[in-house]
Amino acid sequence: MLESLKKQVYEANMQLPAHGLVTFTWGNVSAIDRESGLFIIKPSGVDYDKLTPERMVVMDLNMNKIEGDLNPSSDTATHCQLYRAFPQIGGIVHTHSPWATSWAQAGRAIPCYGTTHADYIYGEIPCLRCLTPAELEDYEANTGRLIADHFKNLDVKAVPCVLCQNHGPFAWGKDAHEAVHNAVVLEEVAKMAARCEQINPQVRPAPQSLQDKHYHRKHGPNAYYGQPH
Repeated sequence: MLESLKKQVYEANMQLPAHGLVTFTWGNVSAIDRESGLFIIKPSGVDYDKLTPERMVVMDLNMNKIEGDLNPSSDTATHCQLYRAFPQIGGIVHTHSPWATSWAQAGRAIPCYGTTHADYIYGEIPCLRCLTPAELEDYEANTGRLIADHFKNLDVKAVPCVLCQNHGPFAWGKDAHEAVHNAVVLEEVAKMAARCEQINPQVRPAPQSLQDKHYHRKHGPNAYYGQPH
């Protein structure tokens, strides 16, 4: 079932250690087939060198396991909530990458200090509140609901990532490959922002006009970055 998508999700998961985004099994990638309403996600707690496409787990949007011998990622309910809330999302990544997680643990959004950030993410990367004790009873699903509520009137394509306070980052995209790409960008931006504040503790965000120019030249209606498709 969905063998091609299983292969894509497997390959995307293998990119996490390749890009230094995970330690041990601290991360997962999923992708959804919108036609069937099924999504595929990494199995829980399985070492990356033991993953295969066949070991990926197939889930539906009601949190039923459709195919797979292993338990799905413990973060599956978060992924499920985001797929249900945002039809434009096709792939999701969660990691505990050190620089982005450091900002999450500090409870701080990541300001846009320069054009590297502005090229990929419009404005600051938000850091959402910690869940309440009552919300922790349904921890993973409520994490997804918290993210979905924050972005309900925002553009998830313009800001394809978020920090969850005391937890870590989530990133997404049109498919698993783009979600991983955005997770890598998030980690690099987090690293540069932290170093920037060390070098100049009084640093201010980049001028809005510069942020707008860089984001829209790549993603706007008159974008001119790159080659025509």
